[in-house]
Amino acid sequence: MSTLFIRNHQYNVIKKQTEFLLKTLRTVSDRRVLETVRFRAAATITEAFDFLTGDQRHMLERITAFETAYDFQRYLSELEAYVVPFPPITLKQIQKLFPKNKKLKIPDLQTIDFRFVTYLGWVDVATNRLFIIYPSDGQFVGIEGRITPTNKKGYCLFCNRHQELAFFSVKTKNALPDNYSSVGQYVCIDNHACNQLITDTEALEKFIHYVRK
Repeated sequence: MSTLFIRNHQYNVIKKQTEFLLKTLRTVSDRRVLETVRFRAAATITEAFDFLTGDQRHMLERITAFETAYDFQRYLSELEAYVVPFPPITLKQIQKLFPKNKKLKIPDLQTIDFRFVTYLGWVDVATNRLFIIYPSDGQFVGIEGRITPTNKKGYCLFCNRHQELAFFSVKTKNALPDNYSSVGQYVCIDNHACNQLITDTEALEKFIHYVRK
């Protein structure tokens, strides 16, 4: 069974549940409570998927039987083999997504582990611009905007975790020609950390759809 079926944000759900379950095992002695937490963890994981085969469900639900940190780490390591990577993308494809930016600075794609990328994001520190690429309906969508560090922590729109934030402001075009406005949201200043924490793509997809309509 080698079919890839776990997206990065779903893998993050699994990581979060393994961390919570391991912490519970270390701090709670009541077996009934532990069993409840075990099965709640398994349910939370499987609910993150729209569809699972019987074998896939069984693979994920093995979390209910683990006792040690080694068990959980081996479980996560084994599941890495089933993670769906971010779709292959080339420098030319990225450049076409941002045609107005003639001096676009693109990160070294060779250094990125695309298995653990929900959205490809990077900051051009020289221009204070954040670039985001997201696969949608079989094609790549690119948005860019001004990024302003806030020097404070709060909840990121994309990953909904308490992180160091920046204000991301994106220009949007209204119905009238040459009539622009902007929309802004607080997002993680560290895109790599955000990708490691995101457990749901709904807010990210809504934001991208809104700024592009």
